[in-house]
Amino acid sequence: MTAVADHPARSTASLRHRLAERGIDSSLWLMVPALVFALALFVYPFSYGIGLTFQPSAATQEQWGGGILANYVAFFRDPFVFDSIWITMRLALPAALFNVLASIPVAMVLRRKFRFKRFMTSVLVLPITLGTVLTAQGLLIFAGRQGWLNRFLLATGLVDEPVQLVNNYTGVMFSLIITGFPFAFLLVSSYLSGIDSSLDSAARTLGAGWWQRFRRITLPLLAPGLATTFILTFVLAFSVFPSARLVGDAMGSTRVMSLMAFRAFGEQNDYAMASTIALMMGVVELIVIAVVLAWRSLLYKGSTGGKG
Repeated sequence: MTAVADHPARSTASLRHRLAERGIDSSLWLMVPALVFALALFVYPFSYGIGLTFQPSAATQEQWGGGILANYVAFFRDPFVFDSIWITMRLALPAALFNVLASIPVAMVLRRKFRFKRFMTSVLVLPITLGTVLTAQGLLIFAGRQGWLNRFLLATGLVDEPVQLVNNYTGVMFSLIITGFPFAFLLVSSYLSGIDSSLDSAARTLGAGWWQRFRRITLPLLAPGLATTFILTFVLAFSVFPSARLVGDAMGSTRVMSLMAFRAFGEQNDYAMASTIALMMGVVELIVIAVVLAWRSLLYKGSTGGKG
């Protein structure tokens, strides 16, 4: 009887021990709040948004046909909406590429120790604290038709009429560079800090010039980090909204996808179409990210070596 009575206790203890060896124990209950948070704020809204794309309005079905796929048919067949993909790419890709390339020499210079290094770093990172709205407002005050720059150019006789630097493609590009460069600079600086400086010193003692050291040592080790930096800055630029509306041509040369989604949601009250455009934004971003990651895997298969 005693052996029979003790058997369940030994079996329970043994099962608990086997589960603990596989990482399954009572501490997993601590993950419940995080799972609930993710389900409530990400999984459910995302699933609901996908469901909306298959519920086109009667007007969309009547105009474009396609049944439950009418929103997707309208997206690809309406040039005003579909062309927003290329407009957004024309802004996001050059801005991300410029921010990454420009951050490399700046980060390499600030990697060395010199006077006022902290001050210069703080100045470069300062735009992060401003946000896109304040940055756009500053561009309007500085580079607008009645801004300080145009008033100076007119007063000195360098131009006969105000230079159009805002409310167009150029204004949005300036805004994306101002807001995106600090992120690229911080990320590249972090990856550079993870590259052992003794490698560069050893190459210098062997007679390698700065270009050889950069091309043969620094760049290969930094390349995976540059790919990650490009992805993050691209996603940041691709989702541009305030800049395109405040310092761009909202329904013209800078009618980016986020503006098209806002137009469908806020002006046309077509939530299904807005969800479709938002979903297509995610698809385009994933395609670009996949291409960059494929390039990164072909270029370098080791670790990034960075601290970021």
